[in-house]
Amino acid sequence: MDRRSFLKKSALGGSAAAAASTLAAPLYAQGNRTLTMVTSVPDGFAIFDDAAQLAADYITEMTDGQVTIQKNPAGSLVGAFEVFDAVSAGQADLYHSADYYFLNQHPGFAFFTAVPFGMTGQEMANWYYQRGGHELHNELASLFNLKSFLAGNTAMQPGGWFNREITSASDLQGLRFRMPGQGGQVLSRLGASVQNIPGGEIYQALSSGAIEGAEWIGPYADERLGFQEITKIYYTAGFHEPGSALTIGMNLDVFNSLTAAQQKIVEVACAAVHQHNLSLSLAENGAALQRLQDQGVQAKQFPDDVWDAFGRASAEVREENMSDELYAKIANSYFESMNESASWADIADNEYVRQRNRVNASM
Repeated sequence: MDRRSFLKKSALGGSAAAAASTLAAPLYAQGNRTLTMVTSVPDGFAIFDDAAQLAADYITEMTDGQVTIQKNPAGSLVGAFEVFDAVSAGQADLYHSADYYFLNQHPGFAFFTAVPFGMTGQEMANWYYQRGGHELHNELASLFNLKSFLAGNTAMQPGGWFNREITSASDLQGLRFRMPGQGGQVLSRLGASVQNIPGGEIYQALSSGAIEGAEWIGPYADERLGFQEITKIYYTAGFHEPGSALTIGMNLDVFNSLTAAQQKIVEVACAAVHQHNLSLSLAENGAALQRLQDQGVQAKQFPDDVWDAFGRASAEVREENMSDELYAKIANSYFESMNESASWADIADNEYVRQRNRVNASM
């Protein structure tokens, strides 16, 4: 299929087309450019919007204003899940989002956010920057007239907020739960009624009873949204997103129109945002969880048999698209790198942490 020809005809159908008609073309003034960024969350959303804002600031400042990024939050120009199509078709210049929102475009995009039982944030960086992950991201993105860069990482995402305890896999049957990506597909296989709700709409859906549970990002971001006002049951370890990356996707024609120096600034700025955002998540989550517990939130863990059910269903979902050549190429590279990183971490980092905790506890 000629993806570019297809996208010109159909990528902005329905509400996306109507919204995109309001977008301004890039502005040019005295050799400077203003590029329109569209994002998938409202302004001020901890971690997620922090990364989008930092990327916009870095690029603007590092180019000395030659390339100014004008950030537009979800719903202001296009909807949260319409940003990909808007940028692909040239109606906006770049988006900041989580690429697993766009599995309908290609299932391979899952690997550039997170997949169940996949990589931690550090392992993701290892693959992306050292083992060909970035090149594969752009091979996939180029089919949609995009140039892609990781630009943020939420670290490990908790299992989520529930209105009741999960004591066995049977408790997932019929559960109305918000979870995107392959993780949502796993829960569907286990009998849950899964909904992919934009971040800005989760609180209302949870408080109204439209959904019975939801996962978002982690204690720091979840606290900001106030989920603890609705339920006190919080599963702190999740199977679905052990290190969720965020992405800047720039229209390929726009990227190619930048100077070589500006292109390199975009690349370096996005990499810096990825590391900064990952450390922000890891630095803030512990203190935020303690604040949540002080408000009566119960931090829980899934039983082993539930983890086993997650694992079986995850393996099935992972294999579903292996007949797609590019998906298989990405998946094989991803898991080869993950296993390589994990084999060293297990006998080095993990052993060190185990011994450190044992020794410190004895002092």
